[in-house]
Amino acid sequence: MKIGILGATGAVGRQMLECIEERNIACDELRLLASSRSAGKAVKFRDSELIIQEAKDTAFEGLDFVLGAVEAEFAKEFAPAIKQSGAVFIDNSSSFRLNPDVPLVVPEINGEDALHHNGIISNPNCSTIITLMAVAPIHRLSPIKRMVASTYQAVSGAGINGMRELEEEVKALAAGEAVQPKVFPAQIAYNCIPWIGSDTGNGVTTEEAKLGNEGRKILHNPEMKVTCTCVRVPVFRSHSISVSVACEREIGIEEAAKAIDAADGVRYLVEGYPMPLDTSNQDLVFAGRIRKDPALDGLALWCCGDQIRKGAASNAVQILEYIVNH
Repeated sequence: MKIGILGATGAVGRQMLECIEERNIACDELRLLASSRSAGKAVKFRDSELIIQEAKDTAFEGLDFVLGAVEAEFAKEFAPAIKQSGAVFIDNSSSFRLNPDVPLVVPEINGEDALHHNGIISNPNCSTIITLMAVAPIHRLSPIKRMVASTYQAVSGAGINGMRELEEEVKALAAGEAVQPKVFPAQIAYNCIPWIGSDTGNGVTTEEAKLGNEGRKILHNPEMKVTCTCVRVPVFRSHSISVSVACEREIGIEEAAKAIDAADGVRYLVEGYPMPLDTSNQDLVFAGRIRKDPALDGLALWCCGDQIRKGAASNAVQILEYIVNH
């Protein structure tokens, strides 16, 4: 098996490399692809070093899988060449998620969808993955009719530069210096920004629209209604989500908690509550604080998960594993 990582020098690409090593995925070749600026640099992998190659149309020849960790414009640019090479493109960008011919997959929820592809499989949005990992077990008990969510998204969602900006702003403010935001629309240190993405035209941001659009596709639940507010918070890593769901039938607290705890990839906390620090640098989604939601006539809960890992890199590697194993 020959695997390529497109965008291997970014936060998600580097995490993909770590996940392949951690999960002991056997491959005859691992090809790291990035911009010409990074070509020629060496990266340690297992007991050897890999040399980064320039990403271009001919770079995918002979590969079986390509894990994409680049922005949407580059994913669209290279997708034809990847398909032409015969490789399966597992793309982390938003480029193809809502394309009806492209599976949108969280392996623990709808892994079988990955087997019905035409050369491209999409990795969902990070908040979508983390939220659905927590509520999909409830959906299996009874289909979700309505969902209301508020996300508390770490700066890691904006990549390495987002993490650097938070760190630099904290240092600058501690020294009594002014800050000049570049990555985020406002100062993120000691602040919350209720705006992620761009305006879709009706006051809903592109990030907020993803949970509903992607959630309906992943859960095979086209009638599900979703309201979402996305907030950037001064946390380095791991997204948190407050979510309420109303199902076709009433679901009890104990019934829901038992279903969540039994699901793969989720840990239900009976005592305490999930927090970003506890869920960073690992792949489990933590859920807790489940309770009745009288306003929605359903259940409310809180969940956290690592955006770079389960929200992006690990999920893509798990899709690859699912295909190989099935």
